[in-house]
Amino acid sequence: MESRKVKKVSRNEILDLVKAFAEENIVPQNKREPKEDRVLVSGKVLGSEEIVNMVDAALDGWLTAGRFNRDFESQLAEYWGKARCISVNSGSSANLVAFSALTSPKLRNRQVTQGDEVISVAAGFPTTINPIMQHGCVPVFVDVESKTHNINVDLIEQAITEKTKAIMIAHALGNPFDIHKIREICDRHSLWMIEDCCDALGATVDGIHVGTLADICTVSFYPAHHITMGEGGAVLTDNRMLAKICESFRDWGRDCHCGPGEDNSCGKRFGWKLGLLPEGYDHKYTYSHMGFNLKISDMQAACGLAQLQKVDGFIEARRRNYTYLRGKLDGLPGLRFVESVTGANPSWFGFPVIVESDCRLGRDELVVKLNENGIDTRLFFGGNITKQPYMMDKKFRTHGELPETDLLMNSAFWLGVYPGLEEKHLDYVSKVLEELVM
Repeated sequence: MESRKVKKVSRNEILDLVKAFAEENIVPQNKREPKEDRVLVSGKVLGSEEIVNMVDAALDGWLTAGRFNRDFESQLAEYWGKARCISVNSGSSANLVAFSALTSPKLRNRQVTQGDEVISVAAGFPTTINPIMQHGCVPVFVDVESKTHNINVDLIEQAITEKTKAIMIAHALGNPFDIHKIREICDRHSLWMIEDCCDALGATVDGIHVGTLADICTVSFYPAHHITMGEGGAVLTDNRMLAKICESFRDWGRDCHCGPGEDNSCGKRFGWKLGLLPEGYDHKYTYSHMGFNLKISDMQAACGLAQLQKVDGFIEARRRNYTYLRGKLDGLPGLRFVESVTGANPSWFGFPVIVESDCRLGRDELVVKLNENGIDTRLFFGGNITKQPYMMDKKFRTHGELPETDLLMNSAFWLGVYPGLEEKHLDYVSKVLEELVM
């Protein structure tokens, strides 16, 4: 039987076909009509570049972090103005790695240990505070300001004790907290500063990118966020020691810093004497921390690299959508909108709304009606985390009562402003909201 001759196909031919397919089938998915497919609260916006990059990475046959990840880490660090970027598999993992780094004995007298306290807020997403408790430390919750949804900085120093070692908080829905005051407090009390920037990529205060002043900052690349690689995140720092420690916790806790497929980067792979191991024990199998495996694949990095080229446009679209919707909704009775600290230029993750007590509908009834009209909504994440079921047996401390946190839990929700939305979607949202509250 005569064998079929298979035509040789070049990588460029494959990628050209992938680009054509993506432009015909993937790109149109970014366009939705109001209500027909729902006005989504968040979502990915993909072009042909992301699909081509991912297929290009797949054709390498190199499935773990590789050339695309090296470029992504380098370019994100440059974009952020940080010395080092360590990619991980989610924003939650980024928070875990960032806080874990502070528990390293390599930090000596600045090491965070069991029983130490960490200032945070109860109004937000649980994985900002979970690493604190997972390491046996105690989160100390300070109330927020409902007008900004961010921590009340005037209460922080009252909550600090001799046990306090760090401040770890997130920027609320892309609206920055006062990074200058938090940095001043940390410096005055010798505290570590971790900024959870997962919802705030591109936000600035006085022209300074959030995360710039932090010892470590984190970011997420889940599809709801400013750029996406499906699942993914990153840790960024200017501190060389912290960068090495973060890398160790991400990579099984090993002492070696060789990348995937690399050997003997230190030049003395079999020349170390660490712990009680015999001298010369293979450095690739020497562990200085009780770590994890939180690396990403190169296909994820390939997607993120294409998204990173579009990040400024995405951020501008979010700001434009927020401003447009705010203009449409300002003055509606019973609704209150957020403010920002002086000098802040938010990079909006969502459009927050507080339903006042004199509104025609309560918060819960209002969000049900919006959803019935094809408009997606979300509450302010975990509300008051201290009231969540999983926290019932956890050790934490609150600095006084948390009335503003409870207000957000009971009265706040948010709407979408992500780049996939256009004025027609926001017009529909404002029209329905006006009909419901007037």
